[in-house]
Amino acid sequence: MILILGGTGEARQLAEALEAREVRVVSSLAGRVARPRLPVGEVRVGGFGGPDGLARYLRENRIDAIVDATHPFAERIGANAAKAAEATKTPLLRLARPGWQAGPRDVWHWADDLADAARQLPGLGSRVFLTSGRQGLPAFAHLDDLWFLIRCVDPPEPPLPRHHELLLARGPYEVAAERELLGRVDVLVTKDSGGPQTSAKLTAARELRLPVVVVRRPARPHAETAETVPEAVEWVLHR
Repeated sequence: MILILGGTGEARQLAEALEAREVRVVSSLAGRVARPRLPVGEVRVGGFGGPDGLARYLRENRIDAIVDATHPFAERIGANAAKAAEATKTPLLRLARPGWQAGPRDVWHWADDLADAARQLPGLGSRVFLTSGRQGLPAFAHLDDLWFLIRCVDPPEPPLPRHHELLLARGPYEVAAERELLGRVDVLVTKDSGGPQTSAKLTAARELRLPVVVVRRPARPHAETAETVPEAVEWVLHR
């Protein structure tokens, strides 16, 4: 049995590829999205109760290996997976899509975290397209002099910036539509999620020569890593 952590597109693709090869998998979703896209095969939703709870799950369900295919910014589950894998001697693979790379025409400003991104905004513009996820919105709530176009999948909870417009949408997005949205703002804020699912906004910002504040990925515990689903499939099959 292979445990796949994460509700990412790569996690769904991996579950489908392994099921096609008759490898039994169970996919674990955090449950933070109201209507998640479900992978094929067995699915569980919700937390494990920290690293100890995850270790207990691994033992009780005789998990042969773990693939951590969570979002690049899902720090907690990544840390828990590493601790539980070490405690139970379970092989662990991190499936991590490559981060985005700035091109010659990009106007990027790197930020260490969301608080750093918020500190940079007043010097870059007064109208902000905020695409960094609903859980990080409190980092921008104090910026009363700025206006925010906030896009997320599910409705966020307060605190929110005082002046804002909320847009509920789920990717993938088209460049033309992103260009229209970016025509309403001065600056874009995003996390370095990587992958093509939400990269159209970067293309549109490049075409419009808009500044982009890009939040760096947090450090993850050391683990064997694959960048693509085929690489992860090969890793599993060799287990």
